[in-house]
Amino acid sequence: MHNLGLLFDVDGPLASPVTRTIAIRSIVTDLVAMTAAGVPIAFITGRSGDFIRNQVVAPLRDAGLADALDQQGARMFGVFEKGGAWAPITGDGMGEVTVDETVAFGADAVDRIRNLVRERFADTMFFDETKRAMISVEQRTDVDTATFAEAQDHYCDAAFDLLTGLGYGLRHGERVSPDARGDVPFRIDPTIISTDIESVLLDKDRGAQRAFDYFAARGALPRRWRSIGDSRSDYLMADFVHGAGFDVAHVDVRPADGILDRPYEVITIGDATHDTAGAEFLAHWRRELGLE
Repeated sequence: MHNLGLLFDVDGPLASPVTRTIAIRSIVTDLVAMTAAGVPIAFITGRSGDFIRNQVVAPLRDAGLADALDQQGARMFGVFEKGGAWAPITGDGMGEVTVDETVAFGADAVDRIRNLVRERFADTMFFDETKRAMISVEQRTDVDTATFAEAQDHYCDAAFDLLTGLGYGLRHGERVSPDARGDVPFRIDPTIISTDIESVLLDKDRGAQRAFDYFAARGALPRRWRSIGDSRSDYLMADFVHGAGFDVAHVDVRPADGILDRPYEVITIGDATHDTAGAEFLAHWRRELGLE
């Protein structure tokens, strides 16, 4: 086993934020090669299990992932919806998805937000039917960033009013509305291509812990880890690893949003961003580990 473990956000460092697919072929082949070499790899994402099965695991399997995961010590895991759901990834593909029902919304809230999107925002975004713990909408690929951003602001305000009207305790930026018990268990979290409405218990550190638990149950953990992401919340993966006493550095593939001050190393990939930076990162470590 090589002394390296990897925790990947998906949108940005692996999947293009434009095409929403893994557009750079070397990312696929490098992930397969590193898996076969015994590098534990986890995908820790706000995406759904269905998305990871179709857009990540499927191309990896086409590139030989099944054989890679048959090698001794090979481990891969998926954490979806920021820890609200998860599944093992084995030589047979992605396993059954487990959902943490304690952090999920009720059916009425889901239906009401779905109708809100259909009636007022369908020209700029779509309701993500694959989410099972959180409520998400995503930018349509035929809509430009500025148009989506303007619509997103109006959507967030409308969703806040709708859900707090149903009695949910909710936070969005400076707006806070507690529930009948005085609690605020949910938040609205906008990103560059989507908006998630989610439990405040969900985040990338929770996902990293789930991945570590899975890997540790199946063998020794490497001491050196890298987390890779394009959002400030992705630093939480490295926060967990650092707090658990491991050597970690975080790779920020969108540093223009601001590099956070952390007690561990933060790495950028020159002028490269998003999946271009992710591809360069993987190519570097494939060479470093002698897997050419």
